[in-house]
Amino acid sequence: MIARYLSSCATRALNGLRRFRQREDGTATIEFAIVIPAFLFLLMNTVELGLITIQQSMLERALDQTVRDLRLGTGAAQQHNEIRDSVCQRSPFIRNCETSLRLEMVQVDPFAWTPINPEPDCINRIEDVQPVRAFINGDSNDLMFIRACLSFKPAFPHWGLADDMDTDVDGRIRLYATSAFVQEPR
Repeated sequence: MIARYLSSCATRALNGLRRFRQREDGTATIEFAIVIPAFLFLLMNTVELGLITIQQSMLERALDQTVRDLRLGTGAAQQHNEIRDSVCQRSPFIRNCETSLRLEMVQVDPFAWTPINPEPDCINRIEDVQPVRAFINGDSNDLMFIRACLSFKPAFPHWGLADDMDTDVDGRIRLYATSAFVQEPR
């Protein structure tokens, strides 16, 4: 009797498992729960990469246009804030450009080469404003090197792409643009 009862319980359990396995309601929910996190991760990283690429290309283009004006300009030597404002004016997509962009310009002697510091200066919003490391206006026919560093908060700071980029202690992404030019004779 006990054997027959256990046999009927086992048969009912197997039949219940078969019916459960054959049912298809809820399969879309399971697929959705598995696929949507990966899709959202890919979507957010695509948006973040697009925003970073736009800001990088605008920074490089604005710096190149400003350097062209510097190179061809015959007026007085411009200072850091004037050049920064010129770069910011030419890159309207960059938010808070005046407070998040830092420039460095040094004279380079092509005949007695000394390496330029590989670590660019960037603004860190936690610290007080620091003086510009080097900003030297060259004379006629001097080879000049200019470097811009833009620091900004990512749109999705903890979703993959922003975690793998060059960031400061505040979690801001750093973008760099460089250019070199020769001062025209005055």
